[in-house]
Amino acid sequence: MTREATLRRRLALGLPDLTAEVYLYPTDAGGRKSPVGLGWGCPCSSTNKAPVDGWDGYLLLKSEMMPGERRTLGFVFLSGAEATSALTANDKFYLWEAGVIGEANIIR
Repeated sequence: MTREATLRRRLALGLPDLTAEVYLYPTDAGGRKSPVGLGWGCPCSSTNKAPVDGWDGYLLLKSEMMPGERRTLGFVFLSGAEATSALTANDKFYLWEAGVIGEANIIR
């Protein structure tokens, strides 16, 4: 099975690699101009500077999430345990999309 097929399956099952409190920055603070929806993913990095390490992460959303909103969400990573291990070295990681658009404080 390919990584993509495995990712699709893990997303469909809703089995997170980790759980975090996610904060999407408001638009006027550098965040997105529009909400994120089901199936949305982005590079995740342990630094808020130009990403040196980036892991493709997908939020397990049940409904759209607006800029400025906070939610406790699961993440599924394309690289699975490798990404989780790298990102949990700190208590927080950052969501990227043409710059930092949010942050995630790791719960587990």
